Amino acid sequence: MTKKNAASTTYTGEKLEISNNIRTLRFFANEMTQQQLAEKAGASRQTIIAVEAGKYSPSLELAFKIADAFGVPITDVFEYRRADEPVEQVEQEK
Repeated sequence: MTKKNAASTTYTGEKLEISNNIRTLRFFANEMTQQQLAEKAGASRQTIIAVEAGKYSPSLELAFKIADAFGVPITDVFEYRRADEPVEQVEQEK
């Protein structure tokens, strides 16, 4: 299992963790740079860095643009789980 960076957010009183596979996807996309991804997604390099590091949850529009830049469904890029839900349970549900 690859390490994923996660950002936390609150939704209807529940804390959610949003993780991403951006680093892995960049590696398998000919080692795409953060700058190249930013240009394809129409974002700044700093925004891509923050999203990839799990320090910032992107807007839905940006999340779709990032997925589109890799040519994959959004669920291949981003995942979420309740913060109190064990990671093992999320993996088993796939």
